[in-house]
Amino acid sequence: MVKNHFYAVVKGRKPGIYREWDGEDGAESQISGFPGAIFKGFSSEADAQQWFDEKNHPNLPVPKTSKEKTKGPSPVSNPTRSKETSYEQKQFPLSPTKEINKGQKFVIYTDGSCLDNPGNGGYGVVILHNGKRQELSGGYAHTTNNRMELTACIVGLERIPSGSVVELFSDSQYVVNGIKKGWAKRWRSKGWYKSNREQAENIDLWAKLLDLCEKNQVEFIWIQGHNGDKENERCNQLAQEAAGKSHNPIDAGYQG
Repeated sequence: MVKNHFYAVVKGRKPGIYREWDGEDGAESQISGFPGAIFKGFSSEADAQQWFDEKNHPNLPVPKTSKEKTKGPSPVSNPTRSKETSYEQKQFPLSPTKEINKGQKFVIYTDGSCLDNPGNGGYGVVILHNGKRQELSGGYAHTTNNRMELTACIVGLERIPSGSVVELFSDSQYVVNGIKKGWAKRWRSKGWYKSNREQAENIDLWAKLLDLCEKNQVEFIWIQGHNGDKENERCNQLAQEAAGKSHNPIDAGYQG
């Protein structure tokens, strides 16, 4: 009997590919007690990733398994049929920045993900403006979930012009509380030290985020993750896909 070494969690507390079943960071903790959890075990990471992608994007082309080989080139080797290309061709991008008037309202959804923490991470962003949308994503090797949550917010705010009015939705209490409760500003005012005299983490990203917030009118809104919100779920998918890519650059700002 083939032993499962990889677990794909499609619906759970933190969807993704897990290398362990037990433990706080294992697959079981993501699905135990979670209503309607969807998961499956596999003997290889490639099979787990393929099943995960098929469940999240049923209309996208996926690689053929060994039992489904057909004549002609494999979909994997055809760049015009890759997941990224197929989906991006359907996007309705924002107008160029120079065509957007300052003061207009943007809605930004963000999410970060880390397959291990620390480990391979990714971020996903959805920007809504004037009936149009844009999706952004990227990944890093050797990073943390909190850094990806912060990076998602930074990437979204960097895409819009200064002076914008923004509603930014994040399922990270670390990010939302850091801004709304003034933690990050206090850390900065004290030379990036917290009230317990320990140095704050992720200083480089907090500094960028504070600068962007001061250039715009941004309201941070916490949203419960994996609770059926369409845009939050899409951001999570983008982040998970980016985190799962090979050859992501090293997160040079991570000090761990």
